Parts: sequence; C-alpha cells; structure tokens
Amino acid sequence: MKYILVTGGVISGIGKGVIASTFGTILKCCGIHVTSIKIDPYINIDAGTFSPYEHGEVYVLDDGGEVDLDLGNYERFLDVTLHRDNNITTGKIYQHVINKERNGDFLGKTVQVVPHITDAIQEWVERIARISVSPDGATPEVCIIELGGTIGDIEGMPFVEAFRQFQFRVKKENFCVAHVSLVPQPRATGESKTKPTQSSVRELRGLGLSPDLIVCRSENPINLAVKEKISNFCHVDPEQVICIHDLSSIYRVPLMMEQQKIVEFFCERLKLDIPLPRPRKFMQKWRDLAERADNLRRSVHITLVGKYTQLEDSYASVTKSLQHSAIAAGYKLKLTYIEAADLEEETKVKNPVAYHEAWQNLCRSEGVIVPGGFGKRGMLGKMAACRWCRQTLKPFLGVCLGLQVAVIEYARNVLDLADANSTEVDPNTSNPVVIDMPEHNTGQMGGTMRLGKRTTEFIEKPSKLKYLYGKDKIEERHRHRYEVNPAYIERLEAAGMIFTGKDTEKTRMEIMELQDHPYYVAVQFHPEYRSRPLSPSAPFLGLILAAVGKLDSYISKGCRFSPKMMSDDELDYSSDEAVDSKNAVSSQQFLEQFTKKIQVCEATSSLTNGYHKQPEPETEEEATTAQT
Repeated sequence: MKYILVTGGVISGIGKGVIASTFGTILKCCGIHVTSIKIDPYINIDAGTFSPYEHGEVYVLDDGGEVDLDLGNYERFLDVTLHRDNNITTGKIYQHVINKERNGDFLGKTVQVVPHITDAIQEWVERIARISVSPDGATPEVCIIELGGTIGDIEGMPFVEAFRQFQFRVKKENFCVAHVSLVPQPRATGESKTKPTQSSVRELRGLGLSPDLIVCRSENPINLAVKEKISNFCHVDPEQVICIHDLSSIYRVPLMMEQQKIVEFFCERLKLDIPLPRPRKFMQKWRDLAERADNLRRSVHITLVGKYTQLEDSYASVTKSLQHSAIAAGYKLKLTYIEAADLEEETKVKNPVAYHEAWQNLCRSEGVIVPGGFGKRGMLGKMAACRWCRQTLKPFLGVCLGLQVAVIEYARNVLDLADANSTEVDPNTSNPVVIDMPEHNTGQMGGTMRLGKRTTEFIEKPSKLKYLYGKDKIEERHRHRYEVNPAYIERLEAAGMIFTGKDTEKTRMEIMELQDHPYYVAVQFHPEYRSRPLSPSAPFLGLILAAVGKLDSYISKGCRFSPKMMSDDELDYSSDEAVDSKNAVSSQQFLEQFTKKIQVCEATSSLTNGYHKQPEPETEEEATTAQT
C-alpha cells in the first residue's frame, strides 16, 4: 500500500481537497486503484450536528455516514463510494481509545496521547486503506490522506505526530508528503511572496515531516524565478514544486497538474508500476469536459431559495449537481442565491429593498430549486416560491425540506387547510401534513435521522422522473427526520398532487410531481450526493432541461442528447457523434451553396459557352480520378 499525505499551510480552505482529489484522479486514469481518507481534527464524532455556516454542507454517504464535504469532492472526482470510516475525527479516535480502556484492553496502563492515540490513528488508516471503494471490489493500491486544518494547529498535533511515526512504519518508498501552501500576490506590487510558504514548510519540518512535493496556490501564474526560490529555501528540487493558480473551472486542475509531470514524480517516488509514455488519449474525458465547460455560450438562470445562502459551501453538492447538468445540456449555469426570509411579507415591511430585490431575482430565473434544511426560519418564503412556481408554470425542484414545503403550500392554498404545517414548525397544528418519523429519537440529535442509501420504487403513473432515471427502482441517499403524513395522501392526490415514488413498504412518500405542470418535482432524498461530472443526477438534469425548454424533446428521444437539441455553438465536438454531425452540417451547407452557384453559372451564357463536357472515362483508374 502506498500513502500520500496532503497537508496545508498558511490558511485553511486553500484547496487541499481539490488537490487530493486531483492526485487520485490522475492516478486512477493511470489504472491505479485509489481510496481517500479525510482527517478532521475537531472533537465532534461526525459532521451531522454542524451548522452549515461552520464547515459548509454535511455530506451523506451510502452507509449513512455524515461526513465533511471534502469526501464529496473525492466521490465526484474519483467516482468511488466511500464509507463513514473514511472520515476520521478526533472524537472518533478518542471514543475508540476510551472504549478500549473501559474494556480493559490496555491492561491497567496509563493511557496517553503517545503512544495510544497515535497508534490508534495509524491502525485506523492502515485498516481503512485496504477497504475497497470501487464497484469491482478491487483492493486499493494508493491511499490519499488529507489532514484538515493548517500545520501548527494544536488540534492537529496528535495526527502530525502519528504520521511522523507512520512514515517509518510503512517505509520511505511507500509514504509521500504533499504540502499545499498559499503564495500571496499583493495587488499593490503584483509580486509573489514566498515567505509564508517558507515558514509553513519550516514548521512542518520541525514537526518531523519533510514535504516531498510543494503545491503552491496563487491567484495568478507563478513565474520560474519564484518557483526556483521556493525550491532553494524549502530544500526540494524545482520539479517538486507544483504551481496551481486560479483556473476557469475545477476540471482544469488535473490537466494542469499532469502537465507538470506529476505522474513521473509519483512513479519515481512511490515506485508505482505505471507504463510510460502514457497513451495518446490520456485523461481525454477530462480534457473534453474542461473544454466543454469553458466554451459554453448560452446560459441558463437558476435561482436557489435557501436558508444558509451567506455561505455558498452550505449547498456545495447542489451547486455541483446543477453545474454537471447544465454542462451536459450545453448551457453555462448562472446561479442566484435568494435568502428565503427575504420573500416573506414581513420582510416587505422591515426591509422593502431586500424584499423587492429577492422577488425580482426570482422572477428573472428560468428555474427554481428549494434545497434541504432544518428549522422554521424562512419556511414562509420557501412556500411563497413554491406557490409562484406552481401558478406561473415555472420549472421547480424541491429537495428534502423542499418536498415538505411544497406539500404544505399545496395543502394550504389548494385544499384550503389554512393551518396546514409541519410538526417541526408547529407541534400543535390541527393539520400536520408533515410529521416526524416514528423511529426518530428526540432525545439524541446525532445520527438519529433516516440516513444513507434507500430504495425508491416508482408507481404505475405517468412520471417525468421515471423517464429521466430510466428505471422502476432507484437508490438515493437520505437525510431527514420528517416525512409527509400518509393520512393526507388521498386528499392531496385527489387534488392533483401525485406521489409517483414511494419506499419499498409503500408508506413513505419519496417523489412528488404535478401532472399538469412542465416540471414541478420534489424528492425526499438528496440526489445531489450521487451526481457526477460525467453522469449528472436525473432530477437536476430535468430541471435544467425544463428551464431551457428541452425536457419534452429529451424524453421523446429516449433520454438521449442529439445534435439537433443543441445549437451549432453548443455542440460537444469532443464526441464522435458530434464531430460527424458537424461535418455533415458543413458538407450539406457546402453542397447547397455549390449547387446555387452552378445554377447561376448555367444561366449565364458566357460561362455556359465556355463549359466543355469531359469525355467518359475508359479505365477504372480514370473513373476513380474523375470521381475524386
């Protein structure tokens, strides 16, 4: 097993997750089986009880693990299925060690950070690194470990010490350290400053880890002189300094890193069995994806009505899913965030400017999404958005809480149940159309929701989502405590709200659709967690296609894109089908123009008199030449 440890310096949020994902992407394209581990030094057991303002969204895995959003980057880039133990926290490690101590596993010894905590970290990493994360069940060959936070944080010290020991435990040729550091470029001078990187590397060395690779992050490209300066002061070869500046899209990061000979470095440093030179079409799908993302000309405007819009990472997976779908449809995503509370009548009195701006943005959009969340703040604003989309036939997608809000709005304004509500908002409502689930444990918050991958079955009724998925059964990830009250289903469906998908016991409502609407769909699960750059999520793809008026055409063609669905400027010329289509269009245009010119020439006597008919060819060779 080979291990690549990714650490960060200077500031947090510098992009360690993207860099770690990029390493895995490049190695996977080389035929290497890769797995990933994310280490978060906080004492929480998992990310389930975090506010989205703390660390962004909570990402949910197939097994129900609530983990850091960086694991979403790993799954999307590597197209793997990770497990809850691929996310290590200080809380998990200490809980594991304390449980062993309570069971008498240490035979009366004094339990200390060194060696007991550090040994537990090393054993955890070795155990998880060998668990398969790919559909074929293959054992990983390389494990990429991201250490959260920045070097020098007191919370991360036990992990740094654990990996200082770990490098000797697994031998030097099997362990590599990549340090990601910021190279600031002040606008006043425009000069790249290397001191922060030097200090960060010095601190890392003082803790016993020497970086084999330094990844420099900057706003603009770094010139060769700066790269050599970092090389000299940080005691690494210039080839071991990788420079990644801000790019047009995240899909260009693997391409830029591959250009800087990262494969050759890993081959030499970790003794990987990768055939060189690489194939001519190495990483071609990523090149095509990056080119397509950069060359889209038409835009689709989507509005997200949420509760945590002050931090965009709160909806990281939703944003990525919309981007995947927009690129697949041939459009550039223009995403606008609206604070749900700004759409409420109360805001019209307190802050009329914010109220009218929010409604203007909503009205300008071509599609609306209401994502998940918890609590009663912004509920009325989300209901207002649902009602507006329903009445104006605007494409709409609700996710988790978005489904519950859409049901409450429908019950209030169509069934005339004025006090219809969720028991989460009003436990004493006389019309609880959304209720808490029976197995919900109200005494403990962490890990008590309906979590992880569950099966949803479509019923025998017309369903746009059924066509988009192309299956009778689907598996998606869930994260919710409340559900639609089964007692109101008959009345809702009689009024036109159809629940086209249910769980395997037919008791929980999973998918809702309005039949007389271009696209009014809501789901109880979180489809964004399983969206991939080259395989967008069906509900999100449906929203994008409906927003640009191409959903019906897409469904009628068997849910396949055809060149006619896109304009000439939007064709994906990276695919063989699109190249053939482009050539065919060009040839047809040429023949039409040429025919018109011939007709004009024949009508002109001077040219007609000068035209001499060629003799018939006598040999096969002459015939071939004449045809050419």
